Amino acid sequence: MDFLKTLNPNQIRATEASEGRVRVVAGAGSGKTRVLAHRFAFLVNDLGIAPGNILCLTFTNKAAQEMKHRISSMVDRGAVNDFICTIHSFCVKFLRREIYRIGYPKNFSILDEEDAKTLAKQAMNEFGVDRKKLTAERFLTKVAMLKGYDIDAYIQRHLLPASSSDCPDAQVRYLRLQLKQYALDYDDLIYFTIYILNHFPDARSYWTDKLNYIMVDEAQDCSADDWHLLKILAEGHGNLFVVGDPDQAIYEWRGANPRMFVDFKAATDVILDRNYRSTPDILDVANSIIAHNRNRVPKDLYTARLNERRVIYRHHKSEREEAETIAATIAEGIRNGAKANSFAVLFRSSFISRTIEQALLKQKLPYAVWGGVRFFERREIKDVVSYLKLIASDNDDVAFSRIINLPARKFGAASMKELSLIAEEREAPLFTTLRSLIVEGHRRFDRPAMRQFVELIEQGRRLAASIPVSELTDRILVDSRLADLYRMDEKEERLENVNELINAMKEFERVQRDDGDMTLDGYLQEIALYTNPDAATDADRVKLMTIHQSKGLEFDTVFVTGLTEGIFPNHRSIRERRQDGEEEERRLMYVAVTRAINMLYLSEAEGYLNDSGAMKYPSRFLVEVPDGLLEVQGDPDPVLFEGTRRLVAGLNAELGEGSEEVWAPGTRVTHRVFGEGEIVRFDPQAQSYRVRFVGGERDLLPRVLTRKP
Repeated sequence: MDFLKTLNPNQIRATEASEGRVRVVAGAGSGKTRVLAHRFAFLVNDLGIAPGNILCLTFTNKAAQEMKHRISSMVDRGAVNDFICTIHSFCVKFLRREIYRIGYPKNFSILDEEDAKTLAKQAMNEFGVDRKKLTAERFLTKVAMLKGYDIDAYIQRHLLPASSSDCPDAQVRYLRLQLKQYALDYDDLIYFTIYILNHFPDARSYWTDKLNYIMVDEAQDCSADDWHLLKILAEGHGNLFVVGDPDQAIYEWRGANPRMFVDFKAATDVILDRNYRSTPDILDVANSIIAHNRNRVPKDLYTARLNERRVIYRHHKSEREEAETIAATIAEGIRNGAKANSFAVLFRSSFISRTIEQALLKQKLPYAVWGGVRFFERREIKDVVSYLKLIASDNDDVAFSRIINLPARKFGAASMKELSLIAEEREAPLFTTLRSLIVEGHRRFDRPAMRQFVELIEQGRRLAASIPVSELTDRILVDSRLADLYRMDEKEERLENVNELINAMKEFERVQRDDGDMTLDGYLQEIALYTNPDAATDADRVKLMTIHQSKGLEFDTVFVTGLTEGIFPNHRSIRERRQDGEEEERRLMYVAVTRAINMLYLSEAEGYLNDSGAMKYPSRFLVEVPDGLLEVQGDPDPVLFEGTRRLVAGLNAELGEGSEEVWAPGTRVTHRVFGEGEIVRFDPQAQSYRVRFVGGERDLLPRVLTRKP
């Protein structure tokens, strides 16, 4: 147990809490990754648990790799295995073993966001859905709601091979297109795993017996479905260890459910509140802001570090002045020996970066805007990967549609329409249908270009069995003439990106060499799970990023800019989600503040809001910091803060918040348009009433209702 000597008492307590349900509330910079890695090593080294019986779940692939690296330094080489992964990666591993039970092949496809949009557009077009009124993204949101409403129903009716439901609407057609390709989206990975565990007792018995210990990082970001899956997996041995911080839960808008972490009933509770990152003044500001939230586990971060400089709040007369001051501060720091990548500028909304970029350019400072198009979503990368997907499976119609005319083979929309109709009649994938039509000598499809395309894919399949993915990709690039196409492209980075893809493949092959899973299927399922945080770069540039993108990172000096009420916190988020929206905005502020190691600048500017033209006032988060914690620069007029308070009070009144009395179901009320009605229930999250009128039920805010005497 010598490796535990580097931990503080609470970290040791968490590490040694091996049995039962354990919750670790890990504040920002408190060493949660260290605790997770040390606990894994403790289970293996001290308790003698076989590594293959431990499941350690992380939030991103990058975090999983970091976890493996840390664990490898404390255990024998063989103890680092594939069960240190994201929850989606685990589901892929589970389904590769178990999905045969419901008639799917082992090499099922995984739809990324762009693939899903392609299928969505096809389904929408077939049913005449006006894409000006309903975007593919919103259509997919409706599909996700359909799936999440009843997991068993949608799988049994639409996605089991034996199902025979017709297609009454575009959403059902989308599901049938999924089934045709044996393709699962990210939600399906969770849902299919739950479905199999619920319907096949022997599978459930195997996995709940195998997983002796389950550890979950960033548990505050788990969805209700994630929690449901964890509950099933842990029922055999009851050893569920969850680590998280409700104060850093910033993904509720995409399904995370931090309340389940807050309400988690644990046999052992440990709070990690010693921060190893920031100065005391930075932590005091963070603690004072987050204390205004209700949905949290109370804690105050502290540190043994000494104060160096107080947090600076800067008020500016204009956005341009704000940007130029930030750029000048960074330029001075670099002149004094700091590296450019030690500075980060954080903002709530990406549009704020424009003036910052201009100011940095004026100062000739190197910078990078974090985010943008993710690597595996870039056009040229998806082109190459689509070739590989079609080589891996006949069923991938999305991949076929993308590359059949890339490079150009005189296969236009009319040809695709005719082929699709024939494929539909034959109930076969597009590639299989094309191959059959060529054999049959069909005049439209039996052409040299089509024969060459089919032979290219068939040759790729023969090669895939004998050469690494990187070599296969090199051959495809040359034989398909894609490499020539990218060389002629005016954007030189396209070829550079493809070269980087091949380098990444070689890295995959090196990592997988010991495990023996270097197959094309394994590679495709690996890259389908990559997420934006995995695309980090360490180039020596000032980092500009949204606060969401900054989570998990740290910088010597941080600028939190655009602290204007309405922008940050975002009033649209508060209007949509009421108190939950406000609390998530405040958690975003907490995340932003706790990214700073040594120096933190908070700034806002006078002027007018772009969307409404209303006067700009400082953010409520600045008002919430007690006097004396901030060094104020720029001489802000106290009248501005009075404006902030009026704005906050007005928004609360608009949303009907602050009323202590909640009317009971059955209370009679009137509305000036809908007339007289009856309260059905109160929604505390939305702070609204469901009211039944003669013409139907409505969800309404209290301010538009009058209680009848």
